[in-house]
Amino acid sequence: MKLTVTTFLTVDGVMQAPGGADEDRSGGFDQGGWVAPHFDADTGAFMNSVFERTEAFLLGRGTYEIFAAYWPTVTDPDDPIAGKLNAMPKYVASTTLDRVDWEGSSLLEGDVVQAVTELKNVEGGELQVHGSAGLAQTLIEHGLVDEYNLLTFPVVVGAGKRLFGDSARPTGLRPISQTTTGSGVRIDVWEAAGEPQLGDATEIDR
Repeated sequence: MKLTVTTFLTVDGVMQAPGGADEDRSGGFDQGGWVAPHFDADTGAFMNSVFERTEAFLLGRGTYEIFAAYWPTVTDPDDPIAGKLNAMPKYVASTTLDRVDWEGSSLLEGDVVQAVTELKNVEGGELQVHGSAGLAQTLIEHGLVDEYNLLTFPVVVGAGKRLFGDSARPTGLRPISQTTTGSGVRIDVWEAAGEPQLGDATEIDR
């Protein structure tokens, strides 16, 4: 399966608590809820298209708990997001949970890098990561991400959890598509392209 990471970001790279003030206050974060004022129809259409492609989900503990508290209550099978989240397999990476009750969910056992590598070797479509900051950073560090869907919202919030941490593996990215919605949300789809190309700025042909 192809492993994709889909994340809402601020312009300064923060991905913490996009959905609401109390979604994730860890570290004293008090700027949650920065998505709603800018989430427009084009943003929703893109997200629906992402969920249409999923074969399975891979979630960190925090995102799993947020999703599991809400999405099972949305019972319309035609809802493009709830229908997928409630029906498709969900793999949860956690060292603190001893059970997951959301139907279709299972805990990854053993080393997360090895477990995810084995999932990627299964024939199929997309294994999707949504949110899950800590898990995403681990996957990035070990070069396991094949594609990024990065939705950058027109806001700066300062300190907070970021997608690319100091341990991120240097990686080149190949652009697949870039669009900007009417409300200013920048949607970038990037494919991981191996080692980054480096050079000397003095050699640039001006």
